[in-house]
Amino acid sequence: MEPKYTRETRCFKVSRVFPTDVNNHDTLFGGKLMSYIDDIASISVSKLCRSAAVTASTDSVDFLQPIRPTDSVSLESFITWTGTSSIEVFVKVIREDLRSGERKIAATSFLTFVALDERGKPTPVPQIVPETEEEHKLHETAEQRALMRKHRREESKKFADYLVTKYPWE
Repeated sequence: MEPKYTRETRCFKVSRVFPTDVNNHDTLFGGKLMSYIDDIASISVSKLCRSAAVTASTDSVDFLQPIRPTDSVSLESFITWTGTSSIEVFVKVIREDLRSGERKIAATSFLTFVALDERGKPTPVPQIVPETEEEHKLHETAEQRALMRKHRREESKKFADYLVTKYPWE
């Protein structure tokens, strides 16, 4: 399978922040931003593997700056690392004050997807080749994040054994 360059998976989305998009603090709803993040990440994944894929985890969403109705919100996503069938996606969120033009990183996020074949089983994906300094830094640090994900998943499975599925009214 031919490797792919990170640039082949890069996606962009720019949106305006409307009054219906904000919470009682007059900032963009976190859930709305998370929806944007999952959406754009899935497109980067499709550009990589050209097959079905599912979100295995949203590894992190770090909200760094509030996004207000006077801002636009820009998302940039690209693949940072691939395993056999797993894919790590990075999403950078930039808020731009539409009055002053000032831009700041508003959030960052890492997600993991798994590519699936026609039977819904994990399928191999191309390796990713970084080119820019930013891409190389994210690629070099990806294996450590993959180990943390694996550990967190194992802990989540253990924790799930203690959770009840019975409704309170039963």
